[in-house]
Amino acid sequence: MPTSRNMLKMEWSPAAAENAKSWANECTLSHSPENRRITTVGCGENLYMSTAPSSWSDAIQSWYNEVENFMYGIGPTKPGAVIGHYTQVVWYKSYQIGCAVAFCPQSEYNYFYVCQYCPAGNYENIMSTPYKSGAACGDCPNACDNGLCTNPCMHVDTYTNCPNLAERYGCANTIVQKYCPASCRCTTEIK
Repeated sequence: MPTSRNMLKMEWSPAAAENAKSWANECTLSHSPENRRITTVGCGENLYMSTAPSSWSDAIQSWYNEVENFMYGIGPTKPGAVIGHYTQVVWYKSYQIGCAVAFCPQSEYNYFYVCQYCPAGNYENIMSTPYKSGAACGDCPNACDNGLCTNPCMHVDTYTNCPNLAERYGCANTIVQKYCPASCRCTTEIK
């Protein structure tokens, strides 16, 4: 895989961990409803189920291993290949993570691991490029730690076409101001 020029460094999020714990304790072995994945922004979610206790390294590695079915710029290498857990792990603008595990004795899989990644990534239309390829920290040369950017934008655009809207109509436009704060307020941050 190519190196990333815009991948943000992860930090622990107590709020996302609390959400993950709340969902893990449900023992439903399915994704939580999106409205339960809100911290200050919406969060993505990866799940791992096991019949015996596993290490977090094993859970995260299982998600990352989907890279075997992924080609940067193309997406899945074969029809029906699952890649969404991998792309969430490496999604460039998810910089907060919170995880939890629950024991679920009534379930076929007794251990339910949940990690929430905030802000959410995995946008269907750009899933084949979960980050911009290039020299590590190429988009953040003055905010870099061990090859990862440390300058996240604290605002979130409502629409994926906000950069185009901001360019076309300008940030003085009331609609653009309301729905595209990242495109208007974050000029050097990763967004």
